[in-house]
Amino acid sequence: MSDYQLISDYKHIKRYRESFNTLAKQTFGIDFSNWYKNGFWTDKYICYSYVKDDSVIANASISKMKVVINDQEYNAIQIGTVMTHSDYRNQGLSAKLMNHILEKYESEYDFIYLFANKTVLDFYPKFGFTQVEESSFFMKVSDVNNSSSPLYSIRSLNPANIDDFTILKRLATERKSISSVLGVVDIQPLMMFYFIYVFNNSIYYIEEKDAALIYKHEGKELHLFDLLSKDEIDINEILYQIVNSDTESIHFHFTPEHINSIKTENIKPSDDTLFIRPLLKELPKHFYFPITSHA
Repeated sequence: MSDYQLISDYKHIKRYRESFNTLAKQTFGIDFSNWYKNGFWTDKYICYSYVKDDSVIANASISKMKVVINDQEYNAIQIGTVMTHSDYRNQGLSAKLMNHILEKYESEYDFIYLFANKTVLDFYPKFGFTQVEESSFFMKVSDVNNSSSPLYSIRSLNPANIDDFTILKRLATERKSISSVLGVVDIQPLMMFYFIYVFNNSIYYIEEKDAALIYKHEGKELHLFDLLSKDEIDINEILYQIVNSDTESIHFHFTPEHINSIKTENIKPSDDTLFIRPLLKELPKHFYFPITSHA
């Protein structure tokens, strides 16, 4: 253990950044290189890592967030990219990194949260985190009302196209919280990560609203992942234009509001189980952190 060095915020130090990236690819299949090259690895994402011989052997990162809950804005830290090289596991490195992060940030932010997979659900309560049950939101396509909805011009956006990329950068910066019940703002770097790596083939632009939609059709289901706009938009007006003849249900990967005939059900523990410290009394009965805010 004495051979290990704790380092942080080393994004501009090539040897450490590349070693971190190698471990991230081995652990999660994630490559941060293009994200860094495009200038989106900012001070909102900070790595805390143990290194040995200039190689990153364990890491826990923090992302600085502004979370909107019931119209009130909170400063929050989300912990993510928690990983340890297979040769250095069972040495308590993740626990040491967690304690370091908590000691550094818990007095500066309103709360700290993370999403954990099913294999480590017993790990985070040791650090004062409480497991919180989120809800899923969905509706039948037969309940979509199209009687008075205007027709919009909707086209696909390609992050590899410089003009489309410029639109996405602007909307990621200017976006309004998708919900006053629960939403996350001021996360442009993280949004760009999702645009580049995750949803690059599923982004659409509504010309008349200057808004971006992220959605996918999977069989008889429509999955709506996000809606980015600097103004409030009535999602009801858009839904009927993005369903197709096979669509039977619409699933929302955020907390929707002002949507008719919405249904909810509690989500069982999964690979995205929410933990919060300290537990917030202000949390709504039914909510879901936007999928595009998961760091």
